[in-house]
Amino acid sequence: MAPWLNLESIDQLDKIVDSSTSKPSIIFKHSTSCPISSIAKLRLDDHWDIKDEVDLYYLDLIKHRNVSNQIAEKFEIVHESPQLLVIKDGRCVYDVSHMDINVQEVKDGLLEN
Repeated sequence: MAPWLNLESIDQLDKIVDSSTSKPSIIFKHSTSCPISSIAKLRLDDHWDIKDEVDLYYLDLIKHRNVSNQIAEKFEIVHESPQLLVIKDGRCVYDVSHMDINVQEVKDGLLEN
């Protein structure tokens, strides 16, 4: 299972952006009421094998929609759910949504940027 850290506040998001200059972070925006989002999360959990190279954050966007809105604004991306973002050097270098969320592609996105 993926080692999720809960993302619950805008202050925490700011810290993630700051720390991404030394270690990339991944944010998975999950809608607990969406079956596609649940499938994407299960696929991540089942195939996640990156341990110490990144910090992995889970955002329950129903509970924390304000954080999701701030993510869209800060990184100038369209809000989607589910959505996975790679944050590196203070910016979003990769984002993908819905059934396109794939562990291998996330790894490739980390290495390419």
